[in-house]
Amino acid sequence: MVDHLLASLTCHTNGYKQKRNHLEMAVKHRMYAEERQQEILRRARANGRVDVVTLAEEFAVTTETIRRDLTALERSGVLRRVHGGAIPVERLGFEPALSTRDNVMTAEKERIAKAALAELPDDGSIIIDAGSTTRRLVQVLPLDRELTVIVNSPPLATALAARPNLSVIMLGGRIRPRTLATVDDMAMQPLAQFHVDVAFMATNGCSVAKGLTTPDPAEATIKRAMVRAAERCVLLADHTKFTNTYLARFAEVSEIDVVISDTGLSDEIAAELQAAGPTVVRA
Repeated sequence: MVDHLLASLTCHTNGYKQKRNHLEMAVKHRMYAEERQQEILRRARANGRVDVVTLAEEFAVTTETIRRDLTALERSGVLRRVHGGAIPVERLGFEPALSTRDNVMTAEKERIAKAALAELPDDGSIIIDAGSTTRRLVQVLPLDRELTVIVNSPPLATALAARPNLSVIMLGGRIRPRTLATVDDMAMQPLAQFHVDVAFMATNGCSVAKGLTTPDPAEATIKRAMVRAAERCVLLADHTKFTNTYLARFAEVSEIDVVISDTGLSDEIAAELQAAGPTVVRA
């Protein structure tokens, strides 16, 4: 009788502990959804694909939770849902729209832009490339510095034109709807005649082996001309750009003087970049 009661008590106790453990795990996974999504993205980029069932087992969550994670990552423009899982957009050669990229890594991009202010000349001329991180630089440019600013983005030109301390040159050409950057000969021809103090560049991908890359060859051509027109080049790129490679290369890492990224950039990648030439800043 006593043995039966002890067994019953143990069973109830174990059941309570199991329910408590499941509850604690559920709370933990709700609290750390963003971290889980970042790990899913890392695995997708490393392996080329992630599988819903496998992820659910490894993270000890339901397949519905994983599907919600994948949906959130797809809305951020970094993954594309496929049957049973997802693949990174760079594997498709897919380029997220500027509006999508503008809502990703916002805090990191703002820190990068503020750090880039240290690279501004006291006066003179600069190029600001079209991009979601370089847009933040436009927003924080100081009001007390006389600069000539060359841009290839109508939205950036509009924002800068209202500033009385700046002389703004807008490069003409065809506007790419996905990035709102001007490309082709009408943008290229003026760049061949310019020599600026600093070019603040954006990129879709960067590695020492493959250089700075972007999906569109026409945009790569403009970026290449910008790099050549500048005395110094500063790359503004959050840490996710250093795991991607795209179709068209526009510069070698050795052509960049300063790389400004965020604290998510690993020590290993930072050391590799610095060994290739540029100073690396993690904001």
